[in-house]
Amino acid sequence: MTRVPVQPPHPPGRVSLGALRPQLLVAGAVAAGAVVVAFRDPNQPGHYPGCPFLAMTGYYCPGCGATRLVHALTHGDVGTAFGFNPLLFVLLPVFAYMYARWTYLASRGLPMRSVLFKPVIAYGFVGVLAVYWIVRNLPFGHALAP
Repeated sequence: MTRVPVQPPHPPGRVSLGALRPQLLVAGAVAAGAVVVAFRDPNQPGHYPGCPFLAMTGYYCPGCGATRLVHALTHGDVGTAFGFNPLLFVLLPVFAYMYARWTYLASRGLPMRSVLFKPVIAYGFVGVLAVYWIVRNLPFGHALAP
């Protein structure tokens, strides 16, 4: 089986703004969300809706503490940010890398590919997420709770 090389739709070195529209929209949405959270403290009641999973069950979901994490990061408080959601904090560089790779490949007219999309990695991530979800709700895992 021979591999057919992927040809970019435009010459290398020429970036089409239209080709980067999805990346620009994601960057704009993330920046807008960070600005809103930076100026509206999620630690004050009434500014944001609460976690529906926490409200229905009394248990933390894997995303609980994410808004407060963003607020702490936008104010430069890295230690507090880590305490709100350690897993998300550790994954932020991975998300940044994936975004940068996506943007780079799109600028070259190439589709997004990564070893992180292989099934074994994806299933491993889902497993880590499930274990994190459970452990942060157990008495000995209180350090993982927001």
